[in-house]
Amino acid sequence: MLVMSVFMCSLPAFAGSHDDSDDNDRTPTADTSAAGPKAVNLGTAGNFVLLTKTGITTTGTTAIVGSMGVSPIAATSMTGFGLIADSTNTFSTSSLVTGKIYAADYAPPTPTKMTTAIGDMETAFTDAAGRVSPNFTELGGGDISGMTLLPGLYKWSTGVSITNGVTLAGGPNDIWILQMAGDMVVNNGAIVTLKGGAQAKNIFWQVSGKATLGTTADVKGIILSQTLISMNTGATLSGRALAQTAVTLIANTITAP
Repeated sequence: MLVMSVFMCSLPAFAGSHDDSDDNDRTPTADTSAAGPKAVNLGTAGNFVLLTKTGITTTGTTAIVGSMGVSPIAATSMTGFGLIADSTNTFSTSSLVTGKIYAADYAPPTPTKMTTAIGDMETAFTDAAGRVSPNFTELGGGDISGMTLLPGLYKWSTGVSITNGVTLAGGPNDIWILQMAGDMVVNNGAIVTLKGGAQAKNIFWQVSGKATLGTTADVKGIILSQTLISMNTGATLSGRALAQTAVTLIANTITAP
């Protein structure tokens, strides 16, 4: 069915199908309470802005603010960064990265650190994918372009596309989990806009396929992808790219939330 919800009267109307529980359709408030589901616990994966199992590649002038790492694959899988090993060989640095860079073949204790982080990433993906009783299902048939999404658990049996932008409206403690059985596609120039104090650290894009951010797209949130995260030229991410295969970059800016 079609339901119209209004966020604090001043925000755009929002359409979607949801279950019949009034407790699951809450309007964000000004206090410290949180609307939406419980946040996904990233564990030590939350220490990384980029984390993958099979590699991270970049071309062009990329800017990463935060740490990144790979495991179980070796440091040679991170290309385009001009890695400079620290004297301890427990991490490396790059002129493109404001933070430390880790790999499974660096000196102890880094291999254990990375094994734990990858395990935490996989656990976080399983948690996000396993949440039940969604507030909204099959919204827009998978095309959420132009919509305003309130806090909650969203579920699609397909992929999700954002053609020209989407708005997430809620308070600073509110949570969004967006479960998709297919790919996430953010078109060229599309923008994910946050309103009402919503924070990128509280948005979880759980992608069972691959995530593709188009040229100059601007995305906010934690991307938990079961496969590839691909960012095209000039795309930006305020959040984290946590991929169970690889991340590919082309002159992108990624900043920890």
